[in-house]
Amino acid sequence: MTEVEVRRERTHTWQDPAGMAAAVSMSGMEVFTALLAGELPPPPILSLVGFDLDSFTEGRVVFRMTPGEHQYNPLGTVHGGVYATLLDSAMGCAVHTTLPAGVGYTSLDLDVKFLRPMTATTGEVKAIGWVVNSGRRTALARAELRDSADRLLADASSSCLLLR
Repeated sequence: MTEVEVRRERTHTWQDPAGMAAAVSMSGMEVFTALLAGELPPPPILSLVGFDLDSFTEGRVVFRMTPGEHQYNPLGTVHGGVYATLLDSAMGCAVHTTLPAGVGYTSLDLDVKFLRPMTATTGEVKAIGWVVNSGRRTALARAELRDSADRLLADASSSCLLLR
């Protein structure tokens, strides 16, 4: 008997990111309110990696994701780049919630500590990002990646340059 390999396939669809142009005239809190209400298209990175905006308050953002084998590295665990993307997104978006209209940001650095592996059996995880300090030119943020049992999977920090 010959073993038949099951074909694994993933389709990626996203909305036109040009719809985000309206966000330029909105404060960070207005942007995230509009995203959750479906009034702005979600950034394509969310559907590409497979995570969703769960909640936000000023200076704090939570993303959720259920890891899958399509995110595996050669060792059979979720690739560190997925961790980094979730954590960087949580921190950057936490900073974004504090910004007035017309002010942007970009990450200056990203430091991630990988503490536990993720696999397709891990279940839902959440990336929680928050602003530690914000000045006129830079903001410092931190984030944690936690599993459904609240175990810490990774810890991160980032500095963001504020673009006024």
